[in-house]
Amino acid sequence: MPIYDLAILKIVEERALNKKVCRKCGALNPSSAEKCRRCKSRNLRPKKRKIGIKR
Repeated sequence: MPIYDLAILKIVEERALNKKVCRKCGALNPSSAEKCRRCKSRNLRPKKRKIGIKR
């Protein structure tokens, strides 16, 4: 379902895209994480940010 309201879109971006992904096991971690919650690796990257309003 597309999101047209910009205020709701900002909330969705914060909750869904503000994460880190472990490069070793692929687990999602909070943005403040120093190491992976699953495998304890320190090899984390920010989640790719791609969201927009579909028309």
